[in-house]
Amino acid sequence: MRRLPIFFLVDVSESMVGEPIAQMEQGMRIIVQELRTDPYALETAYLSVIAFAGKPKTLMPLTELIQFYPPAFPIGGGTSLGKALDYLMDEWDRTVQTTTFSVKGDWKPIIFMFTDGAPTDDTKAALERWNRKYRGHCTLIAIAIGDNVDLRVLSLFTDNVLNLKTTDAESFGRFFRWVSASIKTTSESVSMMNSDEVKLAPMNGINLEKVETGSVNVTDKVDENYAVFLGKCQSTKKSYLLKYAKRLRLLDMGGEYFNQQVAEYRLLGGYPINGAEYESLSDKMSNKTISTENLVGVPTCPCCGNQYGFVICQCGHIFCVGDDVENECPWCGMRGSLGDAGGSINVNRTIG
Repeated sequence: MRRLPIFFLVDVSESMVGEPIAQMEQGMRIIVQELRTDPYALETAYLSVIAFAGKPKTLMPLTELIQFYPPAFPIGGGTSLGKALDYLMDEWDRTVQTTTFSVKGDWKPIIFMFTDGAPTDDTKAALERWNRKYRGHCTLIAIAIGDNVDLRVLSLFTDNVLNLKTTDAESFGRFFRWVSASIKTTSESVSMMNSDEVKLAPMNGINLEKVETGSVNVTDKVDENYAVFLGKCQSTKKSYLLKYAKRLRLLDMGGEYFNQQVAEYRLLGGYPINGAEYESLSDKMSNKTISTENLVGVPTCPCCGNQYGFVICQCGHIFCVGDDVENECPWCGMRGSLGDAGGSINVNRTIG
C-alpha cells in the first residue's frame, strides 16, 4: 500500500512557551480527530511529529493514522532551523519509500513547518541540500505564527509561506481544521485519482495570508522579538522560563513625547518546564544580555508561587525568593539575603 507521509516540524523554542505550545497540542488533537472521520485519510495518511529548538527530536515517528496519538511538546533553547531541516531530510531518507523500477513508493510527502521566530543557526548548508534533492519531491508549507517571524528566510525553502496573524484559541482552531481539510482533500486525490498533487483547502474565514517570497539568509542571532530568561525555583529546584515580548513605544522626555520609538519588553508570564528535556533540546546558551531597565513587569515564581521570581544571584543565574530572610541560590548554593543592586543591571537571556 502506498502511504501519504505527513510530517509536522514544530518550533519548540523558548518563545513558544505558554499559550503557543498549548495551542499546538490542542491543534494536533483537532487534526487527528478530524482525520479519523475520513475514510481516505484512514487508508493513506501516516503522520510524524518532529520538534526542534537548538536541537531536533522525533516525538512521533511516521505512524499510521489509526495508531497515531498526539504528543506533548517539550521546550528547548534556540531555533536551529538548519539543523531541523537536516534532521527532517535524514528522517525522510530513513522512513519514506521511494519509487523504483519494481516498487511503487510512497506518495509525495507533505510537510507542515510551524515557527514563531527567526533562525538562530546558519541555514545555508541545509538550504543547499534541500533545494538540490528534496524540494521538488514534496510540498513544504511553512506556517509563520504571529507577527514576529522572519518571513523572508522561510521563503528560501518553499513558495508556500503562510502567515497566521491571529493567535487566539478560536483562530487556532479554525486554522487546524483547515490543515485537516487540506490533508483530507489530498488523501482523496491520491486514492481516487492516483495524483499526488497537494490540494490545500480554501482559506475562507481564516486569518491566514499567503506571503510573497523573497530572499535572505539569517545566521547565528538571537530572536530579538522576545526576551526569555531561564530560572530555577529555590523551593522545588525545578526549572522555569520567564517570557517578555518586545513592544515599541514613543520616547518620553518628561511628559513630552518625541517621534522616536524605543524598545521595551513586557512580561507575558512565567512557565514551569522540564529541565532535563530543555537541556536535551538546547544547542547552546546565548551570550547576549539585556538591561533590566528595558523589562516591564515583575513575575512571581511559576513553580512555587514565591513573590519574586526574577532574582539574580552573583553567579548570574535567576531564581525565586519568598518571605525568608536568608535564601540559597539553587544554581550555585550561595546563601544570603535579598538586596537591591541599585539601578539597572545586565542579565543573560536565552537564545530565543
